[in-house]
Parts: sequence; structure tokens; C-alpha cells
Amino acid sequence: MLGCLRSAPLTFAWMTVLLGTTIAQRHMSPGDLDRVLGARSTNLEHLMHDPFHVLWTSLFWIDGAYWLPWAVAFCIFHVPAERWLGSLRWLVVGVSAHVVATYVSQGVLGLAIHEGVRSADMIHVQDVGVSYFFAGIVGVLTYRIVRPWRWLYLAGVVAYYAVPVLVDLTFTNIGHLTAAVIGLAWYPITRRRQPVSPRGTRRQAPT
Repeated sequence: MLGCLRSAPLTFAWMTVLLGTTIAQRHMSPGDLDRVLGARSTNLEHLMHDPFHVLWTSLFWIDGAYWLPWAVAFCIFHVPAERWLGSLRWLVVGVSAHVVATYVSQGVLGLAIHEGVRSADMIHVQDVGVSYFFAGIVGVLTYRIVRPWRWLYLAGVVAYYAVPVLVDLTFTNIGHLTAAVIGLAWYPITRRRQPVSPRGTRRQAPT
């Protein structure tokens, strides 16, 4: 157990914090919860006036979701990614996906507001959570898998994040797709890392 925790310390620490904030929000009244999440939302209003605060604090709350499904997802994707890349590279990929996807999605929303497609009240939209960071890690994990299984995994990533954009063009769907693309763009950071076959054996990474 200790070896498992030490292999992905940032992921497990993050899961612990999310468990605490999820328990806390379950004990809040709807009004208090709206205020707490609203103060940590990466919406246009906050990105213009206090970006560093909301980009950081928004990562520690799950908006209206249950902790357990995210804990399972973290173990499936984040834990192997942090073990494979190392904590620093894992953090760089995830944070860059979170930040870039947030600005792209909110930029698209800002343009829609400017063009009158969306209400001006949307500058205060509630937008917190771990999903952009997560999508970036899902994307970069493509390079952990050896060919030809890599292409099957990539097809799944594309279907999961691109199809919703085609079906429902919302700023969150755009953000998720952007984050996954950012993860895929981090191929150079993975070149010295060995991919892993579906049986768990490592093979020499291509140069």
C-alpha cells in the first residue's frame, strides 16, 4: 500500500483533498454551496480579475458529482500516468491542459456573448472541477501504449471528446476536447518514456 501511494504521491494527495471538499459540500446548504463554488469558478469575470486564484482553487472541487467515480478514474488514468511520466511531468501536462482549455473554452463563450448568441449573465457561469486536467492526462497516455493498441486507444479518446462537440457545441465540451489535444501535443515529453503493452510489459520507446 505504501509503495502504491509513493508511486503517485500527487494523485493520491489530490484524491484526499477532493474527498474532503466533497464531504464538505455535502454538508452545505444549496445557497452556501453556490457561493463557495461561484467564488472558485473559472468564469470570464474571475479570469479577468483573479485568474491565479480560481485556476488553482477550482481544481479542488467536484461540482455536484460523487467522489467515488472520480477516484476510480484517477486510479485508472492519473496513477499510471504519474508513475510513467514522473510527478513533475504529470503536473506540467495536467496544469497546462487545465489552463489552456479554460481560456479557450471561456474565450469561445466570451465571443458567443459578444455576438449575442449567449446571455451576458454567462460571464458568471459556474465552472469548477478536475475534468480539463483529467482530459489532458487521458490524451498524453496515448503514448504509453504500444502500437497497434495505441491507435485503438486514440480512437476512443477522439470519439469520447470530439463527438460531444459535434452534437452539442458548449463551452465545456470545447474545453474537454482542447484539453485532450493539449495532452496529445505533449508527445515530446514522453519520448524517453517506455510504452507499456496491454500485458504490462515494457517495450523500448521509439526515438
